[in-house]
Amino acid sequence: MSSTPYRNAIWVFGDQHRAQALSGNGDPNVNTPHLDRLAAEGQNFERAVCGFPLCCPFRGSLLSSRYPHECVPGHEYQMPPETPTIAHAFREHGFHTAYFGKWHLDGFHEREGRAAMHIIPPERRGGFGTWVGYENNNSQWDCWVHGGEGDGAFHYRLPGYETDCLTDLLIDYLRERGERRRQGKDQPFFAVLSVQPPHDPYVAPADYMARHQPAQLQMRPNVPAIPRVQDRARRELAGAYAMIENLDWNVGRVRAALEEAGLAEDTHILFFSDHGDMHGSQGQFRKTSPWEESLRIPFLIGGLASRYAGRCGRPQAPINHVDIAPTTLGLCGIDKPEWMRGTDYSGLRLPDRPRPDLPDSAYIQAVVPTGHGESVDRPWRGVVTADGWKYVCLEHQPWLLFNLNEDPYEQANLAHNTAFAGPRKRLHERLARWIAETGDSFALPELP
Repeated sequence: MSSTPYRNAIWVFGDQHRAQALSGNGDPNVNTPHLDRLAAEGQNFERAVCGFPLCCPFRGSLLSSRYPHECVPGHEYQMPPETPTIAHAFREHGFHTAYFGKWHLDGFHEREGRAAMHIIPPERRGGFGTWVGYENNNSQWDCWVHGGEGDGAFHYRLPGYETDCLTDLLIDYLRERGERRRQGKDQPFFAVLSVQPPHDPYVAPADYMARHQPAQLQMRPNVPAIPRVQDRARRELAGAYAMIENLDWNVGRVRAALEEAGLAEDTHILFFSDHGDMHGSQGQFRKTSPWEESLRIPFLIGGLASRYAGRCGRPQAPINHVDIAPTTLGLCGIDKPEWMRGTDYSGLRLPDRPRPDLPDSAYIQAVVPTGHGESVDRPWRGVVTADGWKYVCLEHQPWLLFNLNEDPYEQANLAHNTAFAGPRKRLHERLARWIAETGDSFALPELP
C-alpha cells in the first residue's frame, strides 16, 4: 500500500456536459456555485478534450487509458473483459474501489430491449470491489440499478430522480468509509459517480426546470439564426441547464458528506464529462463531431482545499480521456502502470509528484460512426494543439482547420485555404505521427 497522505479519489461525471456550460467558465445561463468553488480551490483544465465525443469509446478509454481503436471503437461495443482498468491498479495498491451509475461498456444493443434491464455479470464490471450500476438509461425518472452476485445479487428501481438517487448511494458509501476510519479500519478508496444527466431527454426536477425559460437564454454566437435550429436549441438547453444545476447541487452534497465523514482533507475530487453537446452551434446537435461544443469537456481537480490552496489555477495542458486514469493514480501517489497510454498530470497539482512532460497536442478520433441522426456519419481523425490549433481529416480529405486563439467559435475554416498551407502541413504531420504512435490505421489525404 502507498504511504502517501493523498489517499482517496472520487470521480464525478455526467454525460453530454460541454465545457462551456459552467458559470465559472463564462456561461451566463447557468449557475454552478459548487463546481465553481471546486475549480477556484483547485484546477480548471480549460483545454480538456474527450478524445472521441461518444459515450462508450470515451468510457473505455477513461477506465483503461487506451485509445478507442485499442479498446472500445464505437457505440454499443463491449470493453474486452480482460482489459485492465484503473480499478485493478488501485486494488493492487490496497485501495477499496466502488462504482455507482452508468456503465455503457457491456456491448448491449438497444434494439434487443431496454438496456436498463440488462444485467452485467460481475466479471465484466471492470474490477471494482463495489459496483451498483446500469448499462444505459435514457429515462432519468425511471432508473434501474443492479449489482452483487449469486444470492446477493439485486436489481431495483431508484425511488426518485437519477442524479439525486445515485448521489445518495455514493454518500452512503462515504459515510461507511468514514465510520471505518473512526473504528480504526481505515482503507484508502477510489469511488466513481457516473450519472446520465445532462444527456437527453433534457428533464430535471421541477424546481430546476422552472429556473430556465427558452426565450430568455443567451445563445452562443455560432448558433445560426435559423428558426428550427434556434427553437430546438433553446428548448433543449433550458432542460440541460436545469440538469446541470441539479448535478452541481449534488456535487455540493458530496462535499458536505466528505466533511461530515472526516474525509474532506484526504480526498481528491475530479469532475468531468464524457463529451459535450452541440446544442445548435454550427447548426448541429448532440455529439460525435469535433467542434468545440462537442469535443471540449469540463475537467476540474479539487478537494484537499486547505492543503493545496496555492496549487490552483487554469492549466493549459491538453488533457485527454487517456490521461484521466494515470492522473488520478498519480494524485494518490501511484505511478501509472506500463499498460496505460496517457500522461500523468498530477505533478501540476501536487508539489511532490514529478512534473509531467507536457504533450504538444491531444489526439482525437471518431473510429466507428454511429449512423444515428444528428451524428457525423463518417470516420475522422484530428489533433488539438497546446498552442491553440485544431486540424481534422476525413478519410482522404482535409476537413477542418481552426486557429482557436483568434476564432474560438470556429467560424473560419482554414483547411482549404492555401494561405495557411504552413500550419496545415505542420498539423498534418503531427496527426500522422499520432496515428503511427498509437498504432491506429487511417487513410490521411495527400496534401498539395
